Amino acid sequence: MQIFAFLLILMGMGAANADPVPTDESNWLKTMAFAAHRIDFSGVFIHQAGGNIEMSRITHVTDEDGEHERLEGLDGGRRELIRSNDQVWLFANGKRLRAERRQFRKIFPSLLPEQITALNENYFVRQAEEDEVAGYHAHTVVFQPRDGLRYTRKMWAHSDSGLLLKAAVLDGHGYIIEQHAFVQLAINGKFDRSWIIRDAAPAEEADRQLRLSSMPQGDPAPETGDWQVDSLPSGFRKIASMRRTFRENQEPVIHMVFSDGLAGISVFIEKVSGMSHFHSGLAGQGATHVYNRMVDDSMVTVIGEVPARTVILVAESVRYAGR
Repeated sequence: MQIFAFLLILMGMGAANADPVPTDESNWLKTMAFAAHRIDFSGVFIHQAGGNIEMSRITHVTDEDGEHERLEGLDGGRRELIRSNDQVWLFANGKRLRAERRQFRKIFPSLLPEQITALNENYFVRQAEEDEVAGYHAHTVVFQPRDGLRYTRKMWAHSDSGLLLKAAVLDGHGYIIEQHAFVQLAINGKFDRSWIIRDAAPAEEADRQLRLSSMPQGDPAPETGDWQVDSLPSGFRKIASMRRTFRENQEPVIHMVFSDGLAGISVFIEKVSGMSHFHSGLAGQGATHVYNRMVDDSMVTVIGEVPARTVILVAESVRYAGR
């Protein structure tokens, strides 16, 4: 599974002359949720997960045709993601890997769901201290889970526009285990739209690839319908269900995606052979944990931005309900 995740370290100092905290919390959350979609910005951010740190550059512009965005990895091999509205192209070392529709992909700073009312069902939401990030004054919001099956999240948003400047995931003891933050940022500047989309595929080829790589939500393949996930934390809902091919000459892998609005859980089901002696295994880095187990002749893998106990709970509840 290829995920564009680009990494950070906490970069904030307390602000001396602070603006007043927004008084209408609901409206402020809506402003935060939509800011990354309606504002032009360009900056460099870092993402830290465990001991790994990477740096990326992102540029986002809007025009009469909608949203356009380019994300570049600045460490190691050249990795890029180009987005035009819901069409996404992935590149590595200048070579286009694939095109897909943006169904559930979240990329910093666009981390909040547009439908924020459900967040209160799963999190206690409160405003916290004021701060400064990448030279901009920020207000912070804390999302504390109502159970032990998800993490606390803390977000720093630009006081004027609501654009997310920094986001951290905290464990049960309040320690930061993963975070994103801008270290350099320009908001509402004049950015070159042609540079953002210059490497995107021609329209006909893009449409062909998108048809091959995506399937309609709410109409899962028959193979997917035979698999069930019986135990999910409260508030997690299925937002996508599809078949994906990761390697040539391989049967499609069933992929189901669940989210509570902030955290995501993916379930992969792949037919395998020669794995009769396989033992279940758990791994993790930062806020993300992976757990896999065998169900008959299929490997079930659960990946989630949730505590280890949660991916185990979900994985152990996956079963084949077909004949």
